[in-house]
Amino acid sequence: MSLQDRLDALKADFEGGRLAYKPSPDVLDTMHRATAELIASGQALNAKKAGDKAPEFTLKDADGRAVSSAQLLAQGPLVVAFYRGAWCPYCNLELQALQEALPQIGIRGARVVAISPQTAPNSRKSQRNNSLTFPILSDEKSRVAAEFGLRFSLPDYLVALYKGFKNDLPAFNDDPAWVLPMPARYVIGSDGIVAYAEVNPDYTQRPDPSELLPVLDRLQASAAA
Repeated sequence: MSLQDRLDALKADFEGGRLAYKPSPDVLDTMHRATAELIASGQALNAKKAGDKAPEFTLKDADGRAVSSAQLLAQGPLVVAFYRGAWCPYCNLELQALQEALPQIGIRGARVVAISPQTAPNSRKSQRNNSLTFPILSDEKSRVAAEFGLRFSLPDYLVALYKGFKNDLPAFNDDPAWVLPMPARYVIGSDGIVAYAEVNPDYTQRPDPSELLPVLDRLQASAAA
């Protein structure tokens, strides 16, 4: 089953009231409105795209160790996934799919890191709950997400909904601002140039990790030429 098939099944179960939480029509309308407005804003069109120079970053992993994109790129291409946090079931499915694809990514000489605004304890939760072996990096105040053009502020009506869910993002992220990154996935070549970019303001839509493999094949072939 593809990642999108899994995401579609999760969405159908949630919206159909087949999970522990059964959303009302008003809740669903609010969530759909927020997604539609983010799409309509056009922000995704201004995010980093293929051919752009990728911003360099140094962030701490779940154990407090500094991880440098420059050091990783010195060893080969880098797959970077931006996600919202351990509280997001759609993000968790994506992380699991990336873990499943990790052997195929690795044999192509690439590494994977995931970036979210959450604190280190929540990153450890992401790793533990999804059985991840690649680093989860904490992007304090979503600064790196902003450099990639991904950070956005939640509208007041969505903040109110999240508070009703007891989804306290300021506590979860140790940041008073109600901000998140749009889910995104990048392949950055060892030259620091973005070779692949997928940014979607609809968090229920995410490409299958298999789409990364032809890009990594091309980078590998180019490096060998």
